[in-house]
Amino acid sequence: MDRLDGQNLKPRSGDLGGSAAIYPFNHSLRCGVSLAPIAGFSNAACRLMATHGGADLTYTEMVSAAGLAHGSSPTRHLLEVLPGEGPVACQLFGSKPDELASSVSEVSALGRFVEINLNAGCPVPRIVKEGAGSALVRKPELVHELLSAMVAETDLPVTLKTRPGPRPDTVLMLELLDAAESAGAKGFILHARFTAQNHGGPVHLDLLAELVRKARIPVTGNGGVADAATFSAMAETGVASIMIGRAAISNPYLFATLKGMRREDIPDPTSLFRRHVDALVALHGQISARFPDDRLPTLDAWVTGAVRTHLFRYFSGMPGAAELRRNLAVARSIGSMMESVSAFSGFRL
Repeated sequence: MDRLDGQNLKPRSGDLGGSAAIYPFNHSLRCGVSLAPIAGFSNAACRLMATHGGADLTYTEMVSAAGLAHGSSPTRHLLEVLPGEGPVACQLFGSKPDELASSVSEVSALGRFVEINLNAGCPVPRIVKEGAGSALVRKPELVHELLSAMVAETDLPVTLKTRPGPRPDTVLMLELLDAAESAGAKGFILHARFTAQNHGGPVHLDLLAELVRKARIPVTGNGGVADAATFSAMAETGVASIMIGRAAISNPYLFATLKGMRREDIPDPTSLFRRHVDALVALHGQISARFPDDRLPTLDAWVTGAVRTHLFRYFSGMPGAAELRRNLAVARSIGSMMESVSAFSGFRL
């Protein structure tokens, strides 16, 4: 089985403003590229794949401030970072200043992250019901209060991720920008779709460009970037960096492709699959060792569950991929899963 042996990028901290950006722009692109926080996907194994695939920065899944404040071990599992990752930012969600403040203090003390981000854009109903995520888009004053509480608890840069507004007839991004800047936030990430659009529909690059012109802190653009053309279109807005989400789930080397890596130098899907399995095995072992009293799924259940929701995507569009996906869907052990992948590889050869 292929082993992960990538570079050990050292997490960096510091001010996101101006030329002192924490993003390591060691490439020819005009702006950096980061992996978006994606609930259910961007755990440490996924982030490690993105790091090897050329991402300059990755984000954790959304971490509940309430969960941390109330001592939830499963919530703390989301804060695990694997060797070889980096740099990594932690994204928190919540709606209470005291819970976010205590969570920031805990996260900062871990020494694993280069940035702490507040989610004010997720449209998932259970998040919105808590008054968090996109519920905050309508409440710039509360966003200011939350960010102020976070900034007071850490020396790490605190950033905001949000949307232009709830609907096209209610644009609140400039009010949110003012809330972020006046609270001491060091960066602003805009998913350039309205809350009502969820994750589909047109990306409003005109609004993103307007935000860049008005901002005194670096702006990161997010939404709909899937290839060189959509990346270039967003880069034209003048953003300091670009965040990529769903397109990188099935293609973690999209970042390297944007940086000019030749197609023939990118690992084949079978190698990516095996490396990702290795990373999942390592993550399971790390969590088990750090939280020995927690009842985790068995290693086989942990890995095969991830395959059914994620790793099968590495083979999308290939001849025989539908049959492979069916086989992976019924696999209940790593061994049987790898047999199916090996048979698929042999068939393709």
